[in-house]
Amino acid sequence: MNVPYAHVGASSSAQSRIIRVLVADDHQLLREGIQSVLERTPDIRVVASVMDGDAALQAFKTLIPDLTLMDVRMPGVGGIEAIAAIRAYAPCARIIALSTYGGDALISKARKAGASAYLLKSMLSDSMLNVIRAVHDGRQSWPEPPDEMVLAHGSELSPRELEVIQLVAKGASNREIGAVLGISAETVKTYMRIILPKLRANDRAHAVAISMQRGFIDASKPG
Repeated sequence: MNVPYAHVGASSSAQSRIIRVLVADDHQLLREGIQSVLERTPDIRVVASVMDGDAALQAFKTLIPDLTLMDVRMPGVGGIEAIAAIRAYAPCARIIALSTYGGDALISKARKAGASAYLLKSMLSDSMLNVIRAVHDGRQSWPEPPDEMVLAHGSELSPRELEVIQLVAKGASNREIGAVLGISAETVKTYMRIILPKLRANDRAHAVAISMQRGFIDASKPG
């Protein structure tokens, strides 16, 4: 369990009781909604609201918030990279990963990057305040264990299979995928014959949809 770092600039016991929060999400309405809820909460104060991972890192270094709410999928520097960067800068940083998807691969990435919790955006109104306070107190909060989700939704993909499905998601044909990866179109077909049952997918489009839901593919990144 990490020991909370000191409040920077806190000069009174009243200030030290306030949880200072940084919000990072590329959707303006969501950021404003989160801020509106938090501003009505006596023990929580939003110190900054930003729209990408790079801005989140810079704001964190400047303000040293007690806790960061970080969208895992944002254009440019994404949330996972920003979580890792913040934790490298401040190993005791408290970070809650936010996502639309509860995919096992995405949860695993957030955990490995250094997040203390993972919160679905659909659950913000029900759970956000409790999770913020729990994480600030040094506890963690995670959804269904990844192993159980894998059993429900399919197996892990190998690094090469990930490369193939990522290119499929960009609309590349088997021939184009083969050219990029230096393999034949027939080999690409073989990979797809392995990938579909692994993901329990009916076809290529279904495989891409499942890969996005589980977090193998980041739809926010340009093709």
